[in-house]
Amino acid sequence: MHEPQVADALAATVLERCDALAAFSEEPDRLTRRFATDALRLAGASVADWMRAAGMAVGRDAIGNVVGRYAPAGEAATASYEGASGFERPAAAPTLLMGSHLDTVRGAGRYDGMLGVLVAIACVQRLYDAGRTLPFALEVMGFADEEGVRYGTAYLGSSVVAGRFDPAYLDRRDADGVAMADAIRAFGGDVEGLTAARRDLAGVIGYCEVHIEQGPVLEAEDLPVAVVSAIAGQTRARVTFEGAAGHAGTVPMSLRRDALCAASEWIVAAEADARAEEALVATVGELAAEPGASNVIPGRVVVSLDLRHGDDATREAARERLRERAVAIGAARGVDVDWSVVQETSAVGCAAGLTGLLAEAVAAAGHRVARLPSGAGHDAAVMAEIAPVAMLFVRCEGGISHNPAEAVQVADVAAAIDVTSRFLELLARAQ
Repeated sequence: MHEPQVADALAATVLERCDALAAFSEEPDRLTRRFATDALRLAGASVADWMRAAGMAVGRDAIGNVVGRYAPAGEAATASYEGASGFERPAAAPTLLMGSHLDTVRGAGRYDGMLGVLVAIACVQRLYDAGRTLPFALEVMGFADEEGVRYGTAYLGSSVVAGRFDPAYLDRRDADGVAMADAIRAFGGDVEGLTAARRDLAGVIGYCEVHIEQGPVLEAEDLPVAVVSAIAGQTRARVTFEGAAGHAGTVPMSLRRDALCAASEWIVAAEADARAEEALVATVGELAAEPGASNVIPGRVVVSLDLRHGDDATREAARERLRERAVAIGAARGVDVDWSVVQETSAVGCAAGLTGLLAEAVAAAGHRVARLPSGAGHDAAVMAEIAPVAMLFVRCEGGISHNPAEAVQVADVAAAIDVTSRFLELLARAQ
């Protein structure tokens, strides 16, 4: 099972498939693949084909996640999939869940999310080609939304699997005014079946996700992979500054209620707050100013806030400081402030048992075992609410991510496939 040439060949295929998926984009000059779009549908169809080629039964659930199931020893390999109602599985069949997401940010790289789905398929392909099964089923999930770009709500795909989907999200509208409920229907999903699409947890062993590091540590340590110890908690907020639009030439500076100046002052304050707190990161990645004319004072500005820290209490304290600071800036400038938390996820510690096996697999593959926390959010953070989770980081060039320059080496992908395959064997022995 551990012939190096097999892992190398599979790794080359994984990278070819990452290239193929990168062609499915909403924009011709850069990779953008948001939730419930035609680009995501086409990407999912390719992933489904690759799952079938690896001996899996395949289908989509109510939100549009692509799911493939590789039957365990003693289970018929022809298990059917009924869309929103899920696989027809033997009761409490032991199952390990694997995967990552298929959506991207705007102007994305081609490995964030996709690499985890394709490495999982490669590990199943390795078993299938060898005519082998495990004492548990493998279910590989290509989640339909993790980034949250279209509706400002991350983890839509995994939240359905975990039974954590908030029906209030269905009324949200994207930048084109399309309600989420309508987008799901157009995507072929089942709005009424979202709650029922929760994964039956009977027999679930856990969830394992492979992901690029999205940071520079592995490159600095000259290591191909690392075991993830924990995932930082995250707050996503929307802050609206409501002032008064006016003529750029006739309203004196002393009488202005400039919403953009208030927002700008607060953005700089958010940066200063994060710099003053160890390991806290704060990002304003979206800003919309209205009415948006060069000769009109901005009367309304909406900005996003992404706040992260490994300790929930520290993150929550920072959230309140920044909310109070926004209100104070608004009051001083005669600008009203509306603050709304769009989404929050708690910090997640990876499960000791699965993580220990993953570390053992890293060592067995001949690599030094490094343990790293993740500052990025992952589907594993949501899946941890229903099952033990483990994550494996893969080195990426320069630590660059959410950028077209995102890059990985075939040897590192081969190492990830080898380690994950060894992890599956160790888990099989432990059952």
